[in-house]
Amino acid sequence: MTPMEAANNLTHHFLIAMPAVTDPCFNRALIYVCEHTPQGALGVIVNKPLELTVAGLFEKVDLELKTKDAAALPVYFGGPVQMDRGFVLHRPLGEWQASMKVTDDIALTSSRDILAAISQTGEPQDMLLTLGYAGWNAGQLETELTQNAWLTIPAAPEIIFSKPPEARLTAAMHMLGIDFSQLSDVVGHA
Repeated sequence: MTPMEAANNLTHHFLIAMPAVTDPCFNRALIYVCEHTPQGALGVIVNKPLELTVAGLFEKVDLELKTKDAAALPVYFGGPVQMDRGFVLHRPLGEWQASMKVTDDIALTSSRDILAAISQTGEPQDMLLTLGYAGWNAGQLETELTQNAWLTIPAAPEIIFSKPPEARLTAAMHMLGIDFSQLSDVVGHA
């Protein structure tokens, strides 16, 4: 990776949808970027819970949830790509069959073995389970950034793992020192 590519790498950043983004999938979305390379980007929306709990999902995939710690947690709409597939954003990393390491402490796992561990032990305790993900082809996210579709900021894991879903977007915006109501839905270029 060249220094320029590294400087433009948004892995482990938040994308905050600007008001002009009216697509219901992304309107008022806070996305955690798990991978950003010259080939494209992948992230999960972390502030859009579904009407499905972890217990409900485990019932649908025939896994008994032996620990009740995670039972009432919501499952999230992670994005419009592969919505029939589950993804677990978690820390610590662990040893799973299909994990994408994001940082030294955070990974995105899509294999069933992590669900089995959650059902048996409740670990990893810091986790967010999504259906689907958000994905961009090569150059697509960069184009959207030049069109002012997203604000970016380095991610703060405590926002994902410690804040309730309805407070995550506001908390990320406060990291920038602005309120969502201050943003304009008019795109402009200097």
